[in-house]
Amino acid sequence: MTMISTRGRYALRVMADLATYSKGECIPMKDVAARQGISLKYLEQILPVLTKHGLVETVHGKGGGYKLTREPEEYKIGEILRLTEGGLEPVACLAKDAPPCARIGECHSIKFWQGLDDVISEYIDGHTLRDLM
Repeated sequence: MTMISTRGRYALRVMADLATYSKGECIPMKDVAARQGISLKYLEQILPVLTKHGLVETVHGKGGGYKLTREPEEYKIGEILRLTEGGLEPVACLAKDAPPCARIGECHSIKFWQGLDDVISEYIDGHTLRDLM
């Protein structure tokens, strides 16, 4: 069963916080940490991933911090979770990097797992950061 890790849940909270409070301005990481009850140390692990992939940008120095690079409605929840989780497939054989399964031709349950994967993807890609605000 797909379980979203703390990393994925916190990334959504950080992104929703930035969407709610930034109003186009940079927000210091310590402010996000305080509002969200997340340790600064943990945020320091999440924000570089979001920055590297262009979801947020950072400004250094006085008045610096983090802000979104797009409007909240332009971020699909699935994009954020896949980035921070690495994948959300319900079974390992559906993972993007999975080696071909030797049993695929005789697997009685693969269509079920593919259907579940489709439902999960449709749901998380059908919601945006705006929906969390």
